[in-house]
Amino acid sequence: MGGDDDDDDVPQLSSHTLAALQEFYIDQRQREGTKISQGFKQYSIGSIEEDWQLSQFWYDDETALCLANEAVLAAGRGGRIACVSAPSIYQKLKEQDGKDFSVYILEYDKRFSVYGEEFIFYDYNNPLNLPGNLIPHSFDIVLADPPYLSEECLRKTAETVRYLTKGKILLCTGAVMEEQAAKHLGVKMCNFAPKHTRNLANEFRCYVNYDSGLDRDSSCSECT
Repeated sequence: MGGDDDDDDVPQLSSHTLAALQEFYIDQRQREGTKISQGFKQYSIGSIEEDWQLSQFWYDDETALCLANEAVLAAGRGGRIACVSAPSIYQKLKEQDGKDFSVYILEYDKRFSVYGEEFIFYDYNNPLNLPGNLIPHSFDIVLADPPYLSEECLRKTAETVRYLTKGKILLCTGAVMEEQAAKHLGVKMCNFAPKHTRNLANEFRCYVNYDSGLDRDSSCSECT
């Protein structure tokens, strides 16, 4: 087949579509510029935009703070915390600079590599493809938020969680995953219901395998 024929088969974007795309990218750049000019903190939720193609939906500030505080409390003094596919919780933890804990972020989105050595590239499809410095059972608590509401995603993420944790697990996922969460991680649903900055079609819940304040109240009152 000739080159001209191949070119004819390539779909062409209309001028209207191209203009709309250009407007979108200009708007995106302006938003990023506004954040810089307004002095957005490095770890503020929203300093890195959600990418819906990666199934990213950030928690609202109250939920992120509640879950971060819960992780710190569960980890204990000098504790180690792992955030698996939960970047907004990692960011809220880092805002609490000076508290006696350490935290790592395991994340597929390489934009979060701006956080340096605490960023670990993570693909749930290869759940145990982790760097050698992540010693098995070396984290006091692992907080995980699998990107997709599927049994496969939860099952593979659970492999990572079980590998990393000394015991405590805090899972955030859809209410429809309750049975699978219990099966793969031995966690139970809490009363507390996390909220996102955008309204999602699926109800989200938290699950734990230890005695947690999240199980005593549906609000964040005990976490703040």
